[in-house]
Amino acid sequence: MKKVLGYFLQGLLYTLPISATIYVVYQAIVLIDGILPIRIPGLGILILLVSITLIGFLGGALISSRILKLEKILDRVPLIKIIYTSVKDLLSAFVGKKKRFTEPVLVKMEGNVERLGFITQKDLTDLGISADKIGVYIPFSYAVTGNLIIVPKECVTPVNGNSADIMKFIISGGVTEIDELENKEKKA
Repeated sequence: MKKVLGYFLQGLLYTLPISATIYVVYQAIVLIDGILPIRIPGLGILILLVSITLIGFLGGALISSRILKLEKILDRVPLIKIIYTSVKDLLSAFVGKKKRFTEPVLVKMEGNVERLGFITQKDLTDLGISADKIGVYIPFSYAVTGNLIIVPKECVTPVNGNSADIMKFIISGGVTEIDELENKEKKA
């Protein structure tokens, strides 16, 4: 009976991650396809991806001045401004020219507990916070959310590692293995 249970658990290890990934991708396609009323599955997402890419391509040369005007309008609407700038800043922190999650650190918490995070601000004096403190983003495991914490600089130790690998490690709850060979190649 233990062997059968072992085979069952091994089967779960193989099928559950694949099934969950397929399900999430399928639901995302259905959701995005629902935005465009096209009856061919997947065509809506393809049109959306091509459109976003085309907007990005044209944005630099043709649309940027119009987008800047729209941003100025959005900056005047109180609630819209908060939402728009927060989403824009978060996206640019991951994929923009001003990537922010580039300095992984280990933060000493209460007792002997330490958490991995990323320095987001080194100077918080504009907020009235003393110069000996910095802003650190602590992502949550199995989520794309997290907390911003303010800690003394002496509680932060830089981590020597690839930011993307560190983020993947945190989000996976620490179960993803960081490829040592990949890290050594990137350092060289």
